[in-house]
This record gives sequence, structure tokens and C-alpha cells, in this order.
Amino acid sequence: MGISDLDGAGAAETVLLCASGKALAYTVDIDDYGQVREAVAAFEAAGPAELLANIAGWDRAANFLDSSVEFWDKVIRINLYGPLNVHHVVVRGMAERGFGRVVSVASDAARVGSSGESVYAACKAGIVAFTKTLARELARRGVTLNVVCPGPTDTPLFRSLAESTPGGQKLTEALARAIPLGRLGQPDDYPGLIAFLLSDDAAFITGQTISVSGGLTMHG
Repeated sequence: MGISDLDGAGAAETVLLCASGKALAYTVDIDDYGQVREAVAAFEAAGPAELLANIAGWDRAANFLDSSVEFWDKVIRINLYGPLNVHHVVVRGMAERGFGRVVSVASDAARVGSSGESVYAACKAGIVAFTKTLARELARRGVTLNVVCPGPTDTPLFRSLAESTPGGQKLTEALARAIPLGRLGQPDDYPGLIAFLLSDDAAFITGQTISVSGGLTMHG
């Protein structure tokens, strides 16, 4: 198992949490294609990459008309170009070998929009469309690709967005009340679904987008 993160210390901490104790940590800026390629090559020296979870993301609350081109560029490079880089490097090998499973974490902002997250939502919607397209292109080559879309989740990123938004605390409380299950998501709400989609039990599932939002968004 390989854990890649711009925060090298965070990646190393994640390694310690892995039950197998056999994970390797890599400090990687997924915006840098060369860094991604080097990290994947180092990981695959021990064996082929057969499973891929794309989880990286970043945003800051800003109304679109108040934002700058420089801000758009940062959001797009992390949330859209970054996953494209990782797919281009990792999925190529999967297709050549005839097996691979990929799960990307997007956001329900991609499906229903989210005030103050226009460019982020656009990137995550791009990941949904990209995944569906690649799932079609690679289905006959043994590679499945799916998307998990979290709803509002109590993470450091969410808290920073709330803190930087006027009335953010009240908005957070109102949002929790609006969720049918009565709370914000927690990081522990998602690994089970990601693991399932990477498992043999999900071998006949591809090109799907699944919301995990406590019922805030319901599709079907």
C-alpha cells in the first residue's frame, strides 16, 4: 500500500494507522506530473498498483464574483488537474495489465451546487464526468471506476471554510439540522464504501456516483 500526500508527515502518520503495517509514505504534490510519476514508479517497484483511491482536495469559501483568477487556478490544479495526473500515470498500467479498480472522492457540491464553492464544485463535477467517461473507455480492459460524493463533513477543511465565512457557525448548525440523519458527516463515514468499491464484491459496478450525505441529497 502506498500513501501519497503533500503533507509528508500526515502520510507517515496514516501509515502508522494501517492495520497491515506494510504501507509506504510518499510526499507528493499531485499538481506535479513528474512527482506523481516518480512516486508511482517507486511504489510499483514492489508490485503493480491495482487499486487507487483519489482523495485529495482543497478549497476556500469565496463568492465567484469576489474570487480571482489566481484562486481559480489553485483550486483547479489541486481538484481537477491533480486527479487527472494520478489517473494518467496509474490507470495506464492497470489498462495494460487488464485489471484495476479506482474510486475518486468528489463532493455533493458537484451534484447540487454549494454556495461559496463555485470553482470547487465545477472541478468535482468534472471528476464525476471524467470518471463516467473513463469507465466506458476502460470497461473492456478490466478497469472499473466509481465516485463517492460526500455531503457536508466535519473535517479541518470544512471547519476552515466555516470560520472564514460570516455567520459560518450558525450556518453549520443549520446545515446539520437540515440533514435528515441530524448531523454532519464524519471522516469515518466513508472508508467502508471506498473499500467496498475497491473490493471483489464491487466487480460489476462501474461509472457510478454515490452520495454519502445523511440523506441531504437523494438520487435515484
